[in-house]
Amino acid sequence: MSRSGKARAKAAATPDPATQAFAEGLALVKQNPALGALNGKICREAGCPQSPEGGLATITSNGVVHVHPTRRAEPREWAWTIAHALLHLGFGHVPAAKDEDRPQPDRFDLAARCTVVNRFLLTFPVGSAPDHLPAAYPGGDEDELAARWRRDGIPPAHEHCGTAGRHPDQVLVPWRSWDTTVPDWQTAFAAALTRSVSAAMDVAGGRRDRTTGERLAQGPWDRALNWFVSSYPLLGGLAAGLTVVADAELARAQGISIAAVSATAGEIYINPLRTFDDDEWRFILAHEMLHAALRHGERRGPRDPFLHNVAADYVVNDWLVEMRIGSMPEGLLHDPALRGLSVEEVYDRIATDLRRMRRLATLRGRGAGDILGEPLAHGAGRPYTDLDEFYRRGLVQGFDLHVRGGRGLLPAGLVQEIRALAHPPVPWDARLARWFDEYVPRPQAVRSYARPARRQASTPDIPRAGRYFPPEETARCTFGVVLDTSGSMNAALLGKALGAIASYAEARDVPAARVVFCDAAPYDAGYVPPTEIAGRVRVRGRGGTVLQPGVDLLQRAEDFPPGAPLLVITDGWCDTLRIRREHAFLIPLGACLPFTPRGPVFRLS
Repeated sequence: MSRSGKARAKAAATPDPATQAFAEGLALVKQNPALGALNGKICREAGCPQSPEGGLATITSNGVVHVHPTRRAEPREWAWTIAHALLHLGFGHVPAAKDEDRPQPDRFDLAARCTVVNRFLLTFPVGSAPDHLPAAYPGGDEDELAARWRRDGIPPAHEHCGTAGRHPDQVLVPWRSWDTTVPDWQTAFAAALTRSVSAAMDVAGGRRDRTTGERLAQGPWDRALNWFVSSYPLLGGLAAGLTVVADAELARAQGISIAAVSATAGEIYINPLRTFDDDEWRFILAHEMLHAALRHGERRGPRDPFLHNVAADYVVNDWLVEMRIGSMPEGLLHDPALRGLSVEEVYDRIATDLRRMRRLATLRGRGAGDILGEPLAHGAGRPYTDLDEFYRRGLVQGFDLHVRGGRGLLPAGLVQEIRALAHPPVPWDARLARWFDEYVPRPQAVRSYARPARRQASTPDIPRAGRYFPPEETARCTFGVVLDTSGSMNAALLGKALGAIASYAEARDVPAARVVFCDAAPYDAGYVPPTEIAGRVRVRGRGGTVLQPGVDLLQRAEDFPPGAPLLVITDGWCDTLRIRREHAFLIPLGACLPFTPRGPVFRLS
């Protein structure tokens, strides 16, 4: 063979770059099981009448993606293009039918359908979208968008956001095939999408191998967890996000008799050597899920950890018995006499008989609580970025599904707790701001030509009145701060408290606040401007803690208004206070005052 013949043969054996890029993009699409179930055919023949002149691809209702035979694009852009075309099939935009003459979609329908597909591809990424497409898309379905754009006009960015350039990328043709059964692309795509999501959840939950995709052997606890996901919506969202760690060595080392839970890690630790049937495992897992979702560990406060755990067990077990979730294993804590009580009320009752209560056992064992703080160290951990939001969303959405589906009655106490989670408490700084708004009036500025405005220097020919606060406004719009400066107060607490006070006072134009430092004796700092409260104030004292003399100093001071409120900042290790005016306390999270406060208590977090 001549040299020129060998060159032609080599060129014929090597695919051109356009064909190679298209083949790589098509391979990316075939890796997606949901799109692969649509069984779309590819036409890349030269001279095809359906091939778009100014674009990359067109989809017809007989399930054929007509691709431009010579256009060049990157493999990931080809993948996005083919996925876009196939999603028109899956979304029912080009349904198959035997009708010979069907009206083609107008430009409003075309733009709306392409917008919906592109918006879906932002959350279902396949390949890379072309650079000329917008990064965000409006909400609403195809019909809503088409109706809106028929009335208001199509935005230029969404006019031609399909895959065929300025030509329609969706064409309705009659179904002609040897198989007379007309396919239902939409149902096939929905079923395939459901299967792919279920497979992804199985992989995330450890029920399917990540590399091979094969389903792993399940224990009875796995079947119980799957039952919540598939059949019990109230706890299904939580079950899908929690991980069951079945490790016999870990359970032995940590003294876990049956089960324990770490809300921080989102993990339920079980002892796989214990034998229970499926109904009992459902009860056990639901028990631990409610502990985590209702944040029983974080709600303990200064209470005894084990007794609070026992009180929570009594409440949760009674709920599960009333809801008939599984069957309660023998030996768990349950007392019908405590029905209808909250965890805190049960704690107050059982705290009077400590000797008997400490002999009781939780799911972890005798004398040990099954509510763990930090996660246990093992092979894999999965911390959540926002635990409160995860557990709150899981319970609230599950409750809505439970009620909407008419799944049955729920205990009133559990419904009350879920509704409380749906409305989380207002942060301490927002509550403090409201307290300032209610009890510290905003000063009224006075304008006077006797005090020229600073703007007058730039235009001296235009007189402008200056703005200032007269002395009587300082007396009317002020407040007192009694600051605990004993040795038990740390610098971080002092800085956070003083910074919050300074920012709110400055935001409300408070001229000055009366500050008194207290340890063994009061130190009067006088009236301090807000800008200096958290900056140049020199903290005095740092001895013992006696706050009443500082309160009395302000209550007897002739230059302190009788109606001005007091804000007491302490760590809780102080004497009993008697304050005869409006007041509030600012203490660290988890601290308690040694007396019953009459004013509001803000807890720094």
